Amino acid sequence: MISNQALRNDSRRAFLKFSAVAAAASAFPIVNEGMLAAAAVDHRAVDRDFQHFPPGSVVINANENPLGPCDLARKALADIIPDGGRYCWWLKEELTKQFADSVGVKPENVAIFPGSSEPLHFSVMAFTSPTHSYVTADPGYESGMHSSKFSGARVVTVPLAKTYAHDIPAMLAAAPDAGLFYVCTPNNPTGTVTPHTAIEELLAKKPAGSIVLVDEAYIHFADLNATAIDLVKAGQDLVVLRTFSKIYGMAGIRCGAAIARPDLIEKLVPQGGGSAMPITALVAAMGSLKHEHLVPERKAINTTIRERTFDWLRSQGYSFTPSQANFFMLDTKRPVKEVIAAMAAEKVFIGRPWPVWPTHARITVGTQADMDAFQTAFAKVMKNGTSVSYALPASSANSRREGFLADGTMFPRA
Repeated sequence: MISNQALRNDSRRAFLKFSAVAAAASAFPIVNEGMLAAAAVDHRAVDRDFQHFPPGSVVINANENPLGPCDLARKALADIIPDGGRYCWWLKEELTKQFADSVGVKPENVAIFPGSSEPLHFSVMAFTSPTHSYVTADPGYESGMHSSKFSGARVVTVPLAKTYAHDIPAMLAAAPDAGLFYVCTPNNPTGTVTPHTAIEELLAKKPAGSIVLVDEAYIHFADLNATAIDLVKAGQDLVVLRTFSKIYGMAGIRCGAAIARPDLIEKLVPQGGGSAMPITALVAAMGSLKHEHLVPERKAINTTIRERTFDWLRSQGYSFTPSQANFFMLDTKRPVKEVIAAMAAEKVFIGRPWPVWPTHARITVGTQADMDAFQTAFAKVMKNGTSVSYALPASSANSRREGFLADGTMFPRA
């Protein structure tokens, strides 16, 4: 028989462990795409704020959707403003059920967050440690690597395969101590898809107790049949992330979700998932899900503009990744930081560099007018070949906030 004292000691240890994890989770900044894109504009800490961009600028550096929220979301946002003084906690339950229905899972398989960056970071905190590594692609989305600094996990980066998919055999071989395998598909920054069969292979061969995190932030621009949500339904050891930031045009409104087995969801929620959500995000997301044709319509728009851009780049002799998303990596054939600065001088702001590919720039697919301006500026910059320097003007806000350098190093408060 277990004594009452033993129970009290176990409860105390559990409380202390939870408190330590919660404190750690609240101590680090949630790094997201906007922060990383902003920091790379002039390679210093810069807040992503449109007041810093000159009038008439083309801003295609952060994988944002220029279409913004759909009409139903905009109406929902306007209608909820009078209730902005209320928490309206029940809206989170309503969105959870609506979202679960939309992807074919049960509400207990879903946790709603302010975007998908939070569950990404919470997954790293929950499933990695000094003895359980964080495994990711290179080039890949860097955000989770920042969290590993707080969990104490070893970061293992593995080059993409020749097809630009995640190299699953190499990831498995590189980290027999893995706690979390991160697979972003379509991959940021290449826009390329990792096949469903490869994720199945990873789940079948991964170390016991490890988790696969599949980030589907951009899946709506690609083939939705490639989703890994069916593997959640099969009870596999994985977490799938979705966001309303990309095809739904809500990057600044912040709403996303984690989809997983209930026991895995529970490991994420104590990290911060139980917090209140902005009611604006909740109603905008619900409105977006009610727009029956939003995903196919916006996918078609993006695909058309992206393929026209690809046709032009081919005609000019440039190579790029075979993206299925709203961005791609372009080989500029010279040090990319020079090209980024020269394009900024033309008031066209393109994406940040990845150290492993020093001549590649990530280009977000904007409107047709955006991409026409990109082509004009890029042709001029590449013909000129002269190095220039460009830095956005500093502001008082910049001196008060933390940011990140292009290489991911934290820029501390002044």
